[in-house]
Amino acid sequence: MKINLNINGEKKTFLIENNEYLLDVLRRNNYKSVRRGCDNTSCGVCTVLFDGKPVPSCSLLAVRCKDHEITTVEGIEKEAEKLAKHFGDLGADQCGYCNPSMALTVYALKQENKNASLEEIKEYLVGNLCRCTGYISQHEAIKRYLGDES
Repeated sequence: MKINLNINGEKKTFLIENNEYLLDVLRRNNYKSVRRGCDNTSCGVCTVLFDGKPVPSCSLLAVRCKDHEITTVEGIEKEAEKLAKHFGDLGADQCGYCNPSMALTVYALKQENKNASLEEIKEYLVGNLCRCTGYISQHEAIKRYLGDES
């Protein structure tokens, strides 16, 4: 079946199977920043923004996304670069596998609550696992990004 998706502000038509997940559709169509991790919504590396809200694409049927706004990290490139700079400055970045999903989630948080407390940041990020860090430097980088008005 064909569906229309609005990805990163561009209207696109995709041929999909009825039972196909958004993650697979995106990867097949060269949206490689959307990564495969656990395939059961536990790790968050497949996160995309669905109408501005972070969701795991590994459990979202592509057919349900018809006519909705899907954002990958390529759609927020400048914001992702700002966050990456803060991560780099604080040594919060290690392997980088979770960076695209982390950037999308933190961007969504900034849209909702740019004055988030440390506890609110932790709560918002609960679905995004990073296997390389202890999160402390990430949380500090995120706090700086939230306050970044540039």
